[in-house]
Amino acid sequence: MSCRAWIPLRPLPTSLPSHPMAAALGTATTAPAAAPTVPRGCGYGRRRVAVRRGRDAPARRLLLHAGASPAVAGPDAPDEAAVEPLVEAAAPETSKLSKLACPICYYPLTSSGDQSGDASSLECSTCKKVYPNKQDYWDLTVAVGSTEYSESMPAATEFFRTPLVSFLYERGWRQNFIWGGFPGLEREFEMAKTYLNPTIGGTIVDASCGSGLFSRLFVKSGLYYLVVALDFSENMLKQCNEYVKQENISDERLALVRADISRLPFVSGSIDAVHAGAAIHCWPSPACAVAEISRVLRPGGVFVASTFVADVIPPAIPILEIGRPYISQVTGNNIFLSEVELEDLCKACGLVNFKFVRSGFYIMFSTTKAS
Repeated sequence: MSCRAWIPLRPLPTSLPSHPMAAALGTATTAPAAAPTVPRGCGYGRRRVAVRRGRDAPARRLLLHAGASPAVAGPDAPDEAAVEPLVEAAAPETSKLSKLACPICYYPLTSSGDQSGDASSLECSTCKKVYPNKQDYWDLTVAVGSTEYSESMPAATEFFRTPLVSFLYERGWRQNFIWGGFPGLEREFEMAKTYLNPTIGGTIVDASCGSGLFSRLFVKSGLYYLVVALDFSENMLKQCNEYVKQENISDERLALVRADISRLPFVSGSIDAVHAGAAIHCWPSPACAVAEISRVLRPGGVFVASTFVADVIPPAIPILEIGRPYISQVTGNNIFLSEVELEDLCKACGLVNFKFVRSGFYIMFSTTKAS
């Protein structure tokens, strides 16, 4: 989950850099390289494929297992203007289980369905553990099904599992991030799309999705074959599902999954992109989480995240260096003191080509799975 707190905005620099995203923010940036345009007759192209509903497209529960993504753009990815907001038709039924995996042993899952064709549960082909369909989402946490055992997460994680916080998240909570330098939802989404451009047409996981702010935008954009809205909070996922229904968003390319960020239920090397908006500072172990993200990303896959960096008040840095271990133990929140720490974390987990944009406490960064 992500930390949702008011943070004062630092005055922005007076000199404006040349990069378009930095120009919008008025901040320093290391810009993502622009992707070259692909000729219309090759690669992803602009071919429209109609998506049929009904018996040929049985809804979210089966599309959750979407197989190898069709025509994922690589180094020759099309620019944003050349991409139609439609992707290839759904994968054949036989390939829909190829990415989803047991979070215990990471072996693929098989489905059991009812007469309507919807999967009612998933079973690991190796350890035989069964994962239920909770109607609003799939529960793919390790301890699901336990009757006697229970465990609590850090305070920040438990806080965002409450119904009240889930209800308030899009009703003023997330909007207040602008005081910490966050550029606003629409601008943040456009910035993320720039970094994610090489993965258009593939599968994206919106990690710690909360109530699905970005998950729904990814679905509406039509740029991805499958969007997985993933969070540990049951109430956040229920809230996400309510918004999906209210906004009349098709769930043919959307899957809601409850999972632990440090134990992702995907086959290794099967995901094209992972997005985590305002989340990494609330993960119990950022190192374990980023290592998991690196595991599930395909070579050349992209990880884009935004968070807070507390280096805008230099006199406070020595105090924060001493106190942040205790803050983390009590609250479950992590404090980053520079973008160098984030780059070092990504590099340690096999992610390269670190790029970032800064504005006050806010940072958005992008990094790539090494080929």
